[in-house]
Amino acid sequence: KDSDADDAVEQLYLVVVAIDFGTTSSGYAYSFTKEPECIHVMRRWEGGDPGVSNQKTPTTILLTPERKFHSFGYAARDFYHDLDPTESKHWLYFEKFKMKLHTTGNLTMETDLTAANGKKVKALEIFAYALQFFKEQALKELSDQGGSDFENTEVRWVITVPAIWKQPAKQFMRQAAYKAGMASPENPEQLIIALEPEAASIYCRKLRLHQMIDLSSRAPVNGYSPSDTIGTGFTQAKEHVRHKRQSRTFMVENVIGEIWSELEEGDRYIVVDSGGGTVDMTVHQIRLPEGHLKELYKATGGPYGSLGVDYEFEKLLCKIFGEDFIEQFKIKRPAAWVDLMIAFESRKRAAAPDRTNPLNITLPFSFIDYYKKFRGHSVEHALRKSNVDFVKWSSQGMLRMSPDAMNALFKPTIDQIVQHLSEVFDKPEVANVKFLFLVGGFAESPLLQQAVQTAFGSRCRVIIPQDVGLTILKGAVLFGLDPAVIKVRRSPLTYGVGVLNRFVEGKHPPEKLLVKDGTRWCTDVFDKFISADQSVALGETVTRSYTPAKPSQLVIVINIYSSEQDNVSFITEAGVKKCGTLRLDLTGTDASVPNRREIKTLMQFGDTEIKAMAIDVATSKSVKVGIDFLNY
Repeated sequence: KDSDADDAVEQLYLVVVAIDFGTTSSGYAYSFTKEPECIHVMRRWEGGDPGVSNQKTPTTILLTPERKFHSFGYAARDFYHDLDPTESKHWLYFEKFKMKLHTTGNLTMETDLTAANGKKVKALEIFAYALQFFKEQALKELSDQGGSDFENTEVRWVITVPAIWKQPAKQFMRQAAYKAGMASPENPEQLIIALEPEAASIYCRKLRLHQMIDLSSRAPVNGYSPSDTIGTGFTQAKEHVRHKRQSRTFMVENVIGEIWSELEEGDRYIVVDSGGGTVDMTVHQIRLPEGHLKELYKATGGPYGSLGVDYEFEKLLCKIFGEDFIEQFKIKRPAAWVDLMIAFESRKRAAAPDRTNPLNITLPFSFIDYYKKFRGHSVEHALRKSNVDFVKWSSQGMLRMSPDAMNALFKPTIDQIVQHLSEVFDKPEVANVKFLFLVGGFAESPLLQQAVQTAFGSRCRVIIPQDVGLTILKGAVLFGLDPAVIKVRRSPLTYGVGVLNRFVEGKHPPEKLLVKDGTRWCTDVFDKFISADQSVALGETVTRSYTPAKPSQLVIVINIYSSEQDNVSFITEAGVKKCGTLRLDLTGTDASVPNRREIKTLMQFGDTEIKAMAIDVATSKSVKVGIDFLNY
């Protein structure tokens, strides 16, 4: 498409709404296409936790015993919590369920999620309910603001996903959004899938110096008082909020931020997005004058989010009270378990490198009570007996953890992040990185900040945006307003199809020989579309022509294979997996065409999702094409 046609499409949407669907917390923000420099972050949520800023809402969802949607976020949590235990075991409560899409190897539309009470529900339903909730909240807020009903057709939706997600997980999100009524297979452009670190990168480009914290410029350790980190810049923001109670509006200056004035053509920077579930990172290079971005190294990362810290805490509890008890307690008193984790969350946020006083975690009464029933002795007794040095019992009914004990819970996760970053820094493409932007909710942790600064502060400047938890949300809005800002990406995998080639003696292995009508063919040849880590420009296509085996054939289905290796010769090699299908629908094209029809297929790998289109060469009509990584 030429850019003029593209602009016409853009005008159809009055507003761009981005949803940051996170592992631990979620939120949305929006901007009217007429005033793109204003980004509105959703209005304050009801509920909220001590010690946790509630600009986003927890990613928790509650279904009634009849499996109908009941509530989302704080509302879901509080309602579930207030139910009588006899009743609550019939309700279906889900939290931190997004990770399932990353960890499930063979994700399908049928994949299940397990609720707190052990019952299973289709993941697609849960994701669709959650997205529908955000859709309704956002449309309601837009309608209230404008004084008239806002239609879904006037909105372009953006949903963020981790960059390291495989293609099926991205397609799954899209299916869930269709089910939630945000867009449809007939109108796929209404929804854009954005990659979290990319969104962060786009936002970081616009930062002004007073909107971030430069870790390298401040005295290390003792500079880390939490109030200090957040205090100064936020007071101005708060003033602004008071005037505008409804939703917080952030002005994004149209100039490219001051930090950019230090970046020259070709400079490189790395964005590390550390959230609840995953940490993923992307390396970008700036292309002036427009400030377009080019990806230098394929997105990498892993499940090193702050959930790892919760998991360590759970292991610690198992060590003290016994794994059998903890397992039982979670099933029998799910609401109290949620309570305990909320109490831990607020103390987790108080952990800092220079902290000297202990952190107290209140144990819910039913924990103490149930433990006595279960074991026949007191919690206090268990703590004394467990010889876990750092954790003591305080007479007020709390677990008292020394700062060292808390820091030990962070260590495995932070070590993995630093280890992974070190490996990325060793890649030649990543040499001479000027800045490291640390973003995402976990980036608020002073322990993580210090570890990253200590490990990499000598190689580049480590910078944290002021409202670090909202960076991705705001960047996603900017991406929705201008999806073409990222011009070049790297393919995470090698993709191709299996084909027959003429058999060449000496070049092809004899066991691949197939003789058909007197012609010698070599089977299972891997026809490569694109290599792992190859750079692909936005809009660049890979073209192939396919011919139906019989003229009467109405559908061509071609298997797509992928591999992490670069040089693949045959689809039967180790590490090559079938990952999807390309389906060409030849019905409805003219039957009077010559016998040998040729279907030209164009595939795009330079966007956040893989896309395809096809043309019948004889008639130059477009052919319906589906590229599917979920249901094959």
